[in-house]
Amino acid sequence: MITGTDLYHVFTAVVPLYVAMILAYGSVKWWKIFSPDQCSGINRFVALFAVPLLSFHFISSNDPYHMNFRFIAADTLQKIIVLVVLAIWSRFSARGSLEWSITLFSLSTLPNTLVMGIPLLKGMYGDASGTLMVQIVVLQCIIWYTLMLFLFEYRGAKLLINEQFPDTAGSIISFRVDSDILSLDGKEPLQTEAEVGEDGKLHVTVRKSTSSRSEIFSRRSHGPNSTVSLTPRPSNLTNAEIYSLQSSRNPTPRGSSFNHTDFYSMVNGRNMNNASPRQSNFGNMGFDEESGLNGFSNPPSKANGVQGNAYPAPPSAGIFSPAAGPGAKKSTPNGTDGKDLHMFVWSSSASPVSQGGLHVYREFEHGGVAPQTAHHIDTHTKEYGEYGGDEFSFGNKKAGEVADRDGPTLSKLGSSSTTELHPKSGVHGDSKNTSMPPASVMTRLILIMVWRKLIRNPNTYSSLIGLTWSLVSFRWGIQMPIIIAKSISILSDAGLGMAMFSLGLFMALQPRIIACGKSVAAFSMAVRFLTGPAVMAAASITVGLRGVLLHIAIVQASLPQGIVPFVFAKEYNVHPDILSTGVIFGMLIALPITLVYYILLGL
Repeated sequence: MITGTDLYHVFTAVVPLYVAMILAYGSVKWWKIFSPDQCSGINRFVALFAVPLLSFHFISSNDPYHMNFRFIAADTLQKIIVLVVLAIWSRFSARGSLEWSITLFSLSTLPNTLVMGIPLLKGMYGDASGTLMVQIVVLQCIIWYTLMLFLFEYRGAKLLINEQFPDTAGSIISFRVDSDILSLDGKEPLQTEAEVGEDGKLHVTVRKSTSSRSEIFSRRSHGPNSTVSLTPRPSNLTNAEIYSLQSSRNPTPRGSSFNHTDFYSMVNGRNMNNASPRQSNFGNMGFDEESGLNGFSNPPSKANGVQGNAYPAPPSAGIFSPAAGPGAKKSTPNGTDGKDLHMFVWSSSASPVSQGGLHVYREFEHGGVAPQTAHHIDTHTKEYGEYGGDEFSFGNKKAGEVADRDGPTLSKLGSSSTTELHPKSGVHGDSKNTSMPPASVMTRLILIMVWRKLIRNPNTYSSLIGLTWSLVSFRWGIQMPIIIAKSISILSDAGLGMAMFSLGLFMALQPRIIACGKSVAAFSMAVRFLTGPAVMAAASITVGLRGVLLHIAIVQASLPQGIVPFVFAKEYNVHPDILSTGVIFGMLIALPITLVYYILLGL
């Protein structure tokens, strides 16, 4: 029977976490203490130091030689059951899809065990339950999050192959991926080069497209503090030199396609004497003395049915983001100037805060709408609300819908092999019927990409080093030197509070707590707090868990959505609004729901 004292212990363990989260939320939402850039700095500290060291502390202090293998078996069986059911549904159901399978697996089996689970379960069932939660954390970090990466990269590889080799994918026997490509998440344009071997099979090389390479070269040449530069970059379409206005903060490649007229190659600065005409597929361009940037000297004429206002706009009109114009601050939520904080970003090349609302060649921060390509240029701005959330549907989306709702995907650009962000119509919808390379070839490609992601993740190192140290320490009774232990504990002790503080900042910078719509949110909460615990209960009873261990297993399955799956969903643009709602709204209702489970199981 649950007593008032038991409930007091639970509140004592959990309420401080919510205090940290509420303080962070108020610091941004009400008191305006932190700017989005400052929030990104806090978030980066949490991602690179606080959470990895917190993981190391818990994992290294866990005795791997005295783990409760029946409890671990119940947790593993739960995830296997869900995976098998989703695989069958995705394979044989007309409404099944890989994207929804990944999302439903995250919602039903990957709770926030590290940050929320350990203190909550300790308050309910004592320190022994905390040890069990650490064992779950070890499996999550090493096995299940890696499996999630594998599924996401498989999705990216499948999209790439379907778009580039819709008819010849079965002939591919090898992939070579350039070292500067870290993921197939579709955030940057890629190009593929295929060579036919003596056996008639294809050997494919994947590398960044020309525009992406020029972008990197420009940033390296001008330095990180350069403001604006005009960088020539070759086009695979017409051999014309496409000029793109860039910023070191958010480089934005742009391209267009027009009739053959004179195009003037401009240099940075206001000196017009060095301008030299050269043949290209663009209309006449001049130099805008008022703005100090290359622009149109005369109103352009129509070319290929494109109006003059479809050319790249000057910076004052928001060239990097349609929301960056004079009225942008009025339309951005929460006074954050359109910036959106990404939780736990550990990549050194990615900023946790996104500028503006929409990015070219980058995923849209809200709504998942793909940017316009070289053939379809549209400078009309749209508010966030116009994009809306995903409809409550499990079916695979048609090609047109994918281009508009699923964010960046991969496709062929004309007759070349350069990929861009719009898929060809009809290709994606028929992806189930497209032949794929042999399983060994696909597995090798995906493992390469997963490895490149893992070695850039600090949690990978903290988990493996913590597990290694625990194996050595508990095997031979070696104690960590006090000077090292205290150096780690001074940051790991703050990790729990900083993680909740960072979550509060993330909540405050979101335009809506329920980002995916009420019906989808209700369904996702049902999966998170009803289906997950139900499957865990069945799996636990199957392996023979009874009594307190069964209660712990069910309550930990009813914890709010884990943060790491949301980070992956955001990176790969697979239902990030649903996972965001699961993290934010789930955290708000998690305490009463877990208390209900705790009370009912204690009767």
